[in-house]
Amino acid sequence: QVQLVESGGGLVQPGGSLRLSCAASGNIFRINAMGWYRQAPGKQRELVASITTGVITTYADSVKGRFTISRDNAKNTMYLQMNSLKPEDTAVYYCNAKLSSRYGSRYDYWGQGTQVTVSS
Repeated sequence: QVQLVESGGGLVQPGGSLRLSCAASGNIFRINAMGWYRQAPGKQRELVASITTGVITTYADSVKGRFTISRDNAKNTMYLQMNSLKPEDTAVYYCNAKLSSRYGSRYDYWGQGTQVTVSS
């Protein structure tokens, strides 16, 4: 089994910053890609940013230039630096990891989510 534990959410004023972390632990053979998703009340879950082992990153248009995703492969940890936060960034943020086993099977894991609230 694999566990993903997120941290770093909270309440911040518009224009402020937060840094989210996601630590993966357990029976890990290879992490192929990791990503951050978010879900606001009444809306579908959406991809915020993703990063591959080769450090190829993608971002939602709404966060480009404000958010930066990174990962420490040695620690199996991913980060999301969020700057210039807006009220519309308010959501529960979820960590996702796409893993492969030594036999080639692929798995998708999710964290429990961390609340980010941007409000004055």
